[in-house]
Amino acid sequence: MATAPSAVPSTAPSVRAHAGPHRWTGQPAAQNPQWRDHPAYEAAMDALTAAPALVRPDELVVLRDALAKVALGEWLVVQAGDCAESFYECGPEAIGARLEMLDRFAGALGARTGRPVLRIGRIGGQYAKPRSKPVERYEDRTLPSFRGHLVNSEVPSRAARQPDPRRMLWAYRAASRVLAQVDGHRSARAAADGAAGHRGPSLGPWSSHEALVVDYEAGLLREDPRLGTYLASTHLPWIGERTRDPDSVHVRMLASLANPVGCKVGPTADPAALRRLCAILDPERTPGRLVLIARMGRDRAAEALPGLVAAVRDAGHPVVWLCDPMHGNTVTAANGLKTRHLDTLVEEVRIFLRTLAEQGVPAGGVHLEAAGEPVTECVGGAVTSERELTRRYTTLCDPRLSPEQGLRLIDSCF
Repeated sequence: MATAPSAVPSTAPSVRAHAGPHRWTGQPAAQNPQWRDHPAYEAAMDALTAAPALVRPDELVVLRDALAKVALGEWLVVQAGDCAESFYECGPEAIGARLEMLDRFAGALGARTGRPVLRIGRIGGQYAKPRSKPVERYEDRTLPSFRGHLVNSEVPSRAARQPDPRRMLWAYRAASRVLAQVDGHRSARAAADGAAGHRGPSLGPWSSHEALVVDYEAGLLREDPRLGTYLASTHLPWIGERTRDPDSVHVRMLASLANPVGCKVGPTADPAALRRLCAILDPERTPGRLVLIARMGRDRAAEALPGLVAAVRDAGHPVVWLCDPMHGNTVTAANGLKTRHLDTLVEEVRIFLRTLAEQGVPAGGVHLEAAGEPVTECVGGAVTSERELTRRYTTLCDPRLSPEQGLRLIDSCF
């Protein structure tokens, strides 16, 4: 996509736009691109605010009901997909492979546990990535960091790395193509699940992404007469480790939504601060409202996680706890590539499951960065050593599991 779309798709459901996105875009926000003085910014925001919703309010009600069953320990969740989605991989083949991967993970988890498994993809909006540093080294040059296709390009030139607000429209257009395929797959899955005797809310797949770029998300706030304000960019938005401060714009925006919402929780989280965060995001203590995604790292999980789980439990929040074993276990291989070791990921999931059982809290499932294709970005299974990483290392950002490695993880932990 070299130019911004001249029009937005006319087939998405039309719901009245939110009256005041500037309530959020007028405030400083961590990780938001520095592009509000760009000459294309206002036109991009106007077009985004006028665009049709990408998800429907009734879908959010169904997903909340399904997540409530997970919170109560009746169902499980597999949330999985790309680290960073590409604008250039929105076609049926690429998206079909990711949805098939998600189905395979859910099928394996259901077979191991005998419980229904809710499918949630990191899909249809995972176009922005948080970065700890504004610049990065590429060969002998220092360049602005790649922030995901919503913000800039991965091409290693200073011009390509400049934030461009028109990319918000390109992200919308890509997401609309992807979510149309997700909707079709969900309809087909519903028919198959019904034929297999499943009763209850849809098992998905549903969409999710990190609500990182405040401007993009604010432009897709919509109003429903029954639910109130909801985020029309995705079914399940989450906030990350770098934006979960209870006073942040990100937290306050998600607190205003009718969507179920999620939050990553790392080993530096303070139990008291986490209780405050839960009080903001889940004030009514409603099952299915809040998903907490633990990303501790194997070496810190056993120490950090029990106190956090106990704090949330004792405060009466019936949250869905998921384990993200990916983000705390990234290492650099001898050849300079980032990677993750499957045996380390398995150990963290096992610690998570043991900790939740000891605290008397249902374990909700796993959150994985995984590809639909047999990539060689993590060590384990068919990738027997770091020397094999270069065979098919295609991620835009962090290393992903292959479908085979994801299945090995599920079989090893449940």
